[in-house]
Amino acid sequence: MTHRILFVCLGNIRRSPAAEGVFRVLMPDAQTDSAGTGDWHVGEPPYGPMQVAAQARGIDLSDLRARQFTAADFTRFDLILGMDMQNIADIEALRPAGNATPVRLFTEFAPETGATHVPDPYYTRDFDGALDLIRAAAAGLRKHLGH
Repeated sequence: MTHRILFVCLGNIRRSPAAEGVFRVLMPDAQTDSAGTGDWHVGEPPYGPMQVAAQARGIDLSDLRARQFTAADFTRFDLILGMDMQNIADIEALRPAGNATPVRLFTEFAPETGATHVPDPYYTRDFDGALDLIRAAAAGLRKHLGH
């Protein structure tokens, strides 16, 4: 079974593209994408410092471009993962009536970290810390999916 997974953050230039990049390395057979709840960065590549931090770990994000989350994503994906609770609320606000696609907090897959969300490294400036947390959650997600 091919898993179709969408990673979502606010602008789709830091956390969600990093999560997509990390997960596609861990599980290349999955169909992945990322999106933002906002439209400020549509068409832009991931934030430079995030790309540099990811590249240092062998993760190439250069082919990714920001896009905005839409209600159609509920039918295009089997699982939608938000980076924080505001992302989850914004995603759920667009849920079509009767749709049952699971929407979960990404950090639920890394309970050992104690993290309640993936902090935005634009504000923390801790790109490596964000990637460590993303890697832990991606590994937990892979295990959850039975791989």
